[in-house]
Parts: sequence; structure tokens; C-alpha cells
Amino acid sequence: MATTALTGFSMMSLLSLGYLTWDLMSPNQVENEPGQTFGGRPSTAQRPHIIFILTDDQGFNDIGYHSSDIRTPTLDKLAADGVKLENYYIQPICTPSRSQLITGRYQIHTGLQHSIIRPRQPNCLPFDHVTLPQRLQELGYSTHMVGKWHLGFYKKECLPTRRGFDTYFGSLTGSVNYYTYNSCDGPGLCGFDLHEGESVAWNHRGKYSTHLYTQRVRKILATQDPHSQPLFIFLSFQAVHTPLQSPREYIYPYRELENVARRRYAAMVSTVDEAVHNITYALRKYGYYQNSVIIFSTDNGGQPLSGGSNWPLRGRKGTYWEGGVRGLGFVHSPLLRKKRRVSKALVHITDWYPTLVGLAGGNESLTKGVDGYNVWEAISEGKESPRLEILHNIDPLYNHARSGSLQKGYGIWNTAIQASIRAGDWKLLTGDPGYGDWIPPPMLPGFPAEWWNLERHIVPRKSLWLFNISGDPYERFDLSEQRPDVVKELLARLVYYNRTAVPVRYPSEDPRADPNLNGGAWVPWMGDEEEDNWHRVYQKKNKDWKTKLKLSKGNSFFRRLNTRIMSNRI
Repeated sequence: MATTALTGFSMMSLLSLGYLTWDLMSPNQVENEPGQTFGGRPSTAQRPHIIFILTDDQGFNDIGYHSSDIRTPTLDKLAADGVKLENYYIQPICTPSRSQLITGRYQIHTGLQHSIIRPRQPNCLPFDHVTLPQRLQELGYSTHMVGKWHLGFYKKECLPTRRGFDTYFGSLTGSVNYYTYNSCDGPGLCGFDLHEGESVAWNHRGKYSTHLYTQRVRKILATQDPHSQPLFIFLSFQAVHTPLQSPREYIYPYRELENVARRRYAAMVSTVDEAVHNITYALRKYGYYQNSVIIFSTDNGGQPLSGGSNWPLRGRKGTYWEGGVRGLGFVHSPLLRKKRRVSKALVHITDWYPTLVGLAGGNESLTKGVDGYNVWEAISEGKESPRLEILHNIDPLYNHARSGSLQKGYGIWNTAIQASIRAGDWKLLTGDPGYGDWIPPPMLPGFPAEWWNLERHIVPRKSLWLFNISGDPYERFDLSEQRPDVVKELLARLVYYNRTAVPVRYPSEDPRADPNLNGGAWVPWMGDEEEDNWHRVYQKKNKDWKTKLKLSKGNSFFRRLNTRIMSNRI
């Protein structure tokens, strides 16, 4: 079997998904190289190559080592030989996770605390934040991004190549067809979305995105010199986000799964597993592996409606239950001091910014003001995590819980507002956290849509929950009434964080973004010199554009809401 071929696998090997045949060097085979230390952090003379692999919508139960029905031999072996992060948190949806990874800041500090950046919104990652790849460039790294951006593109200044990446190849919007790269934002609002640098990559249509992105990473590895300059690659897979598409040969091994969505979803996870196999093989072949750090992470919880599974965690993608925010994650590297273990250290996606800057030889001044912590010693040496608390989010624009009030928040916090925080063992949720059932892996051929609403009829209306996550990771026992002392302390922490929040950036859609007006593709549509106006609130219903612009006046709902949110009264 040719291990270097991207898709050159026999039918028998695909049936068993037994394509993991390369011999990863075991810990006792790793030898120190000159200028390199293995006591926790490489010296600046031999900075590590960093490969960060992010999957989209992969659920907590959608990996082999969590006893899933999905087979992931490559990921299982990499995780087993590295450090599994079993107390690792991300965000419940795409844009917030990516923004926190790239900036090291909670979204309340970037204005991206509500929803995602939609394709027609004049919005992107704020320009006043120095990004992770920009810091790595300053430290001498060659930086490359392949895959899904989803951090805004209304101006050229928003593009990955303007935010710290030397090269970029991928899609700018949140969801595209895996073969045609067509992306839609409503009826008749469709356009092509695959980009090479700052140009539209029309000539790659028809190639499956997971394979295409893997080929690009292998090309980068083949054309760089691992000994002359350290490398940072951010591989942001589109998989396993909808639409559920994969080559037919990956579906066949899962033919016993009666649920069609689960079957297709499992096939897509297998394509990712194969992709990681080929990338890891390339790291060894071209001389990167011995001095590399491979990080694998999902961006949010899985969506059971689309074949994903977070079992036995509660909730799903888009919710602040553990199923939405506890992510898959592991680190694999010869540089790890203590390998082959499971880490319970508290780690958050914002922590990668200071951790990777530290690994690259940067000092603490380069990460001043970020919300993340350098957790390398916790991961590599098994030390205590410096992180004691996570603000999952405060979203003032999310639908307010009808049962919530300032009174129910002990006069400290309005529990109608969607918010969530974890401190030590405790987790507090207020407002509407989202659908909160425990959902087993989808097995039946079909699943009546009305079943998703059963919980709404059997669970009393609430707007405040408290859980001991260490003792009750599945969030089955609400302790808010038994421990009002803890509730009050965490509500006070929400007030503290809210006082540091910046106004929400969620502008109205701009009709000039329509791909039909831009050559049939999703591309920047505003000039860099045009003035931004963040005081327009997005309206879901279609309205006349002139009516939308009226919302930018000083007495607009958006301005009043953010003034109120920023005040101490909340």
C-alpha cells in the first residue's frame, strides 16, 4: 500500500479502514538533537514546527478512543502516543472558536459574542488585535493557512493573508459544497467560494475538499526546508460540517449503520482520519516530525440532526451545555516530556495563543492582554493548569429567557440573558443555554423531527442552573437551589466580566455582497477606505435597505441595548 498516495488505497483496506501502517517513533526512540531540549520547551535555536488541525462540528463521541462507532485509527494512535485533553473547552459555534484561537481573547473582548459572521455582513475579526500568526511571523515563522476561514471578508484587510498568513488556500464562508465549492446565504444568493491567496481558485472545482486541503498541506511541507525556518500550518478542515458529502468508498465500510446521516457523517470523519495519516507521514518523510508539535481540536460540539454525537454529554452544537462546548482535543509531539497519558488539566481554546507563542520563543510581553494562559507545562509535564476559570460567553443579543429576571439572579444578574461561566469544579448557566437533552448516537433509519421538542414539554421553565462538572460531567443534577452561595459568587463573576465587554459587532447585511454582483464568487465588496459603521443591528427578515440604514441613528435599538449592557445595572 502506498502510504504517500492521498487516495491510493485498496478496497479491502478501505473496508477495514486499516490504512494506519506507518511506524510512529515510540518515546524511547526519540533522541535529542543539538540545540533542542525536551524538558518542556524547545530552545529558541530550534523552534518547533507547529501543525494545528481543526475539524468542524466533530462531536465528543465522534472519535474511536471515546468508544465511538466511528473508526479513527490514525487519530487514536496519535492521541494514545501523545496527551489526550479530556477537560478541554471550545465554543459552541464556528466563528467564536476561530476568533478565540486566532486572538487569544474571549469574544466579549472582540465584539463577536453573538452568533457567526454571516457572508453578507460587513464584519470581520477586529483590526486592533494582533493575531497568533502575526506573532509567529514576528518570531521568524513561515505561516500558512489551509481551509475554512469564517472570520469575515468584506474588506481585503480582513483576509487571512492580511491577518498574518504568508499563504492561504480555502473557503471564506461558513459552509460550502465539498465538490463544487458553492456557498449559499439564502435563495438565489449563491456563489463560488474557494480562494488561493486573494484570488478566486476556479480551477479546483470538482475536487473533494478534504483531499484537496491535504494535498496543499503536503505540498507546503515538500517545498519548505525544515531546518532553515520554523513552520506554522493552520489546517482548518471544512469536514465534518454539512453538507454530508464524501467519496462513495468511505461510506461502504459503514453500511451497517442504518441511520443515513450517521453513515455519511462517519465516512467524512474517516476521510479526515486518512488525511491526518497522510499529513503525519509527510512530516516524517520531509524531516519535520522530530521537531514538531501536532495539535488536534474540534471547533464546537457535534450536531445530532446531521449525524454527529456528543454522547454521553448533554446538549449539542450551538448550546452552552457540555455537548456544545467540551471539545475533542489532543497534542502529539516528540517534544512532550510525559507522553501516553490523559490530561485533566483545564484548557480553553484561547490558551493556544500564549502557549504557541511561548513555544516559538516569545516572551510574555507578546501575549499581554489576552485571556488565554500558557498551558504547555500542564500538557507536556503534567503540572497543574494555570487556568482556574472559563467565561464561556455573555450574549446580550440572544433571545432572552422569558422566565429570567434580575430578581431571580439575587439582584446581581439578569438571568434572562444567555451567559455561562465555569470556575473550578462549578459551572453556571443563565438565560436559554439551548436544547439540553442527552442524545444517544443516531441509530434508527429516521428520527421524527418532533421528538427534538419532547424535552420542552417535560422540563420546567428555568433560567439558571448550577452543576459540579467534575463530579457530574453530564449535567444531570442541578444544584442551584442547594448552593445559592456558589450561584451568587458566579453571578458576581459574570458582572465583573460584563464590565470589560465591548459592544457587540453584528451589523446588518450589505446587498453589495451578493455574488451575482461580484463575478459569481464570494469576495470582498467594500473598499478598505470605506468607513465602518457598527451601530446597525442585523435584521433576520428581509427589509428595504434604506429602512435598515435608519437603524444607524443614535436612538437605534442596537445602541440603546449595548449602552444598557455595558452599564452596571445588569
